[in-house]
Amino acid sequence: MSLPALPTPLHLANEALAFLLELVALTFLGVWGFDTGHGALAATALGLGAPAAAIVPWALFAAPRATFQVPIPAVLVVKAAVFGSAAAAVYSLGHHPLALAFALIALVNTSLATVDREALTTRTRSAR
Repeated sequence: MSLPALPTPLHLANEALAFLLELVALTFLGVWGFDTGHGALAATALGLGAPAAAIVPWALFAAPRATFQVPIPAVLVVKAAVFGSAAAAVYSLGHHPLALAFALIALVNTSLATVDREALTTRTRSAR
């Protein structure tokens, strides 16, 4: 038994939230890098490198139009790594409630999106 897809307005809102969470994750990683690096060169390298290190696997495996179509568990591993790193980064900067709220929202959003996409895929297959 599969769960029903989200109603269209909720689906669109969840997709918009997913995009916003991705941007926030990259921002958190960048802020962490610029704050953590000692000296201008290290701060710049970490501030730009940490988000770049998240963008590459996301674009390859987790983005809606990812370069490689991989099974859902692999997509979820990439998302957990990126969102988890972002939450850990902001937590390490002392913003504990923000880090926990971000992690919880990302978890709920990703869970809803995964169930919704699976329901839509199942419905599309059934319609054929």
